[in-house]
Amino acid sequence: NLCPGDLIGSGTQSGPGPGEYGALIEITEGGKRPVALENGESRTFLADGDTVIFRGRAQRAGFRGIGFGECVGTVLPARS
Repeated sequence: NLCPGDLIGSGTQSGPGPGEYGALIEITEGGKRPVALENGESRTFLADGDTVIFRGRAQRAGFRGIGFGECVGTVLPARS
């Protein structure tokens, strides 16, 4: 059985083009190209305190749309 995060964390949703990447590591090309955030900051990797929200929905003409709701998580500092 699938559990929340099984597909989201796998990177299997990635496509071949730059607008189709499914993981931050792909978008940043392994941390070489920062992603600009709306607040003016940039990231190459997630930082402590970052909150990630995944949303998914698929729709096709003539069919009912489907979605999986939100999957939310916040990065906690490493234990010392």
